[in-house]
Formats: sequence, structure tokens, C-alpha cells
Amino acid sequence: MIYRCPICGNWRKDRTIIDEWSTVIAPPAPELAAICIDPCTSAFLILDMENSICNNYRCIASISKINELLAKAREHGMLVVYSLTHTGNVADIALQLRPSQHDFVVKSNVDKFYRTDLENILHEHCIKTVIITGYAANGAVLHTSTSAAFRGFDVVIPVDGMSASNPYAEQYTAWHMLNSPGTRNRATLTKKDWITFC
Repeated sequence: MIYRCPICGNWRKDRTIIDEWSTVIAPPAPELAAICIDPCTSAFLILDMENSICNNYRCIASISKINELLAKAREHGMLVVYSLTHTGNVADIALQLRPSQHDFVVKSNVDKFYRTDLENILHEHCIKTVIITGYAANGAVLHTSTSAAFRGFDVVIPVDGMSASNPYAEQYTAWHMLNSPGTRNRATLTKKDWITFC
């Protein structure tokens, strides 16, 4: 579409981000940070790690990494919360990551706070920080992390514990968490080996 610029009066072509897609240069990679977690005021969230959807290489590769963090979380007595998709069931959670009888499980769409008891569970356990892992980076991880930040929780995302069906989805999720006005002051990107407990 051609239009006349109201400021300069020149004729210009109306371009959208779709027209400019191939000219956009990716920003520099976000910086990862080492972080020390207080296990008494932190919760470990494992989102939608169901075999029926965690069936691509990137998600399957993240299972052992999430499991390492899960073992550390359990060793330090942390609250562990799982989520399922609205059609999922506990039996479909990847075998290495199955919940114990003491863990909480919520079931919702991509925002795991939506119509669940997640917020109440976290408040009842005096949680201030959530470590969020799971599938998909651009689904449950992105939306639950954002929703947690909106609710005043600090959010820690180990990038080797989130996955998507393609790397671009993981990339823009990582960028979003550190740059979006709603999350940038509450989010920390790290990796599993950079998380310690204090």
C-alpha cells in the first residue's frame, strides 16, 4: 500500500514487520547468571513434560537435565509442582520425572496459574522464587513465567531445562524474559550447573 506521509508529504510504501522479516538482525544473546537459591522460599516447577508432546529431540534431551535439578531440589526439601496440559495425565509424564505422592500437580492451558490452585500453593508455602522448567519454551514456560512475574514472584529459568520444537522458539523466549517490561526485573536466565542452594 502506498500512502502520503503526513509529516513530509512524500509518498511512501507501507511496510510491516512481515515485509522486513529477512532484514531484522537478531539481538546479542542474553547473559546467563549464576544464582544461589534459598530452598525454603523457592519452588521447582516442571511443566508439561508429557510423553505425548515431549517427543522431539530437543525436549527428550532436556529430560536428564531437568532430572538433575529435580534431584537437587528434592535433596534440599524444595516444594515441587508439576503441570499437565488440559488433556494430560500424570501417567504420561516422562518416567525420569514422575511426581512423588507429596508433589502438587496442576492442570491448565499454557498459563499454569489460569484456573488452578498454583498461586495459592505457592503462597501457602511462603514461596518467593520459582525455578521454571519444561515444555514448551514458547508455551507453558513463557506464559507461566510471565504470569509468575506479574504476581510478584522472582523467576529463574535454566535454559537447558526448557525446550521447544525448534530453537527459534527457545531463543525468543529467552530474549523475551529479559527484555519484556513485565518480566525483565524479575527474571534470571541461568543453566542447571549454575544453580546453587544457600
